[in-house]
Amino acid sequence: MARDVSDATPIESRDQLVAALESGCKPREAWRVGTEHEKFGFYRSDLSPVPYGGDRGIRRLLEIMTGLLGWRPIEDDGRIIGLTDPIGLGAITLEPGGQFELSGAPLATIHQTCREMNAHLAQVREAAAPLGIGFLGMGFSPKWTLAETPRMPKSRYEIMARYMPKVGSRGLDMMYRTCTIQANLDFSNEADMVRKVRVGLALQPIVTALFANSPFTDGKPNGYQSYRAATWLDTDADRTGMLPFAFEDGFGFERYIDWALDVPMYFVKRGSRYYDVAGSSFRDLLAGKLDKVPGERATASDLENHLSTLFPDVRLKRFLEMRGADAGPNRRICAVSAFWVGLLYDQDSLDAAWDVVKDWTAAEREALRHAVPATAIRTPFRNRTVADIAGEVVALAREGLRRRENLDEEGLDETMYLSSLEETIATGETPADRVLREYADDWGGNVDRVFLRNAFF
Repeated sequence: MARDVSDATPIESRDQLVAALESGCKPREAWRVGTEHEKFGFYRSDLSPVPYGGDRGIRRLLEIMTGLLGWRPIEDDGRIIGLTDPIGLGAITLEPGGQFELSGAPLATIHQTCREMNAHLAQVREAAAPLGIGFLGMGFSPKWTLAETPRMPKSRYEIMARYMPKVGSRGLDMMYRTCTIQANLDFSNEADMVRKVRVGLALQPIVTALFANSPFTDGKPNGYQSYRAATWLDTDADRTGMLPFAFEDGFGFERYIDWALDVPMYFVKRGSRYYDVAGSSFRDLLAGKLDKVPGERATASDLENHLSTLFPDVRLKRFLEMRGADAGPNRRICAVSAFWVGLLYDQDSLDAAWDVVKDWTAAEREALRHAVPATAIRTPFRNRTVADIAGEVVALAREGLRRRENLDEEGLDETMYLSSLEETIATGETPADRVLREYADDWGGNVDRVFLRNAFF
């Protein structure tokens, strides 16, 4: 989840909101990719979750990393809840259940993204090892119940946790027990944004299937390949899902803002204080008529913070966020960004991907979204399977990356980062399939072994 910002620039009209999104347009040569990845912290001695406080808790880990990196602490009511890099623009943030997230800097190549990831993991290992903390890459917490999961002292999360049970049965699970990998991408103009949003939304279930890696809940198989994706099916329908209006004629920055204005708010932040306005209208704030904060009018930070609390499968801000993948081990992190860069940053691949999905109906897209959490790449679609579609679009991504001709020090291009996806397609086995097979055949039905298998270190 995004860092909350503080920018008191007043917003007085809908046109300013639209212009804020449009200001994200960049020429092709300025396009970058930002990669976000989350992971579960656990104590290596007993596999219990890491709380915020204490001599070996998340707070202490952040304090050590502050000294290690020289990054600036992010605080909430005097408590350190993250770090920000004032030079590279990356950040370390906490999800509600203590999931440790790197929000990567915007970088030019997948090679740079992977170096950033490896450096981050090395730094986390250096800080965490003396505390006896390890980190797990999975889409859903495999062992701990919701009651056993710690809660981080972030004001926005306290507000969200009160509101979530009112609008869905799985919102708290989403907050406290899921982890994802996300790729953030640029667009050149409104038409380019529209094409990328449409391709991204249609293919998000395909990505969910390829990266499915959350088959355990409360210490046993849950019947899903991606239980993380299943939780999103009943998590506040007002702000989640496939955005069917994005495929309608006339979709653009204005239409997205109109939707965002009608999604209920969570909070208004003034200075360091959060005001709980959950369920209230941004339109009322824009007009200065929000009863819970009388007299306050919308600011630039209100827009940024509100947009960060919308959770569609593709989120539009001044860039695009691709949000369909379960968390996983190292090479899966790079694969998410490689897949989307290969598809969306090469015009031929983008056009070909649109040809794949352009005649899918809204009902078909929604049916895919609901089916793939359970059946992943084996999900039928028309006279094919998701595995067939995945093979086609991964091949398009490979060609897009090849044409970029970005070589590393050994002369290798970015296509190598797709190898884990190509392996899944070739074997017909998702990450979830593999751990389920090992659980049954090698682990004696003991889910604890997944902490060794999928730990980053």
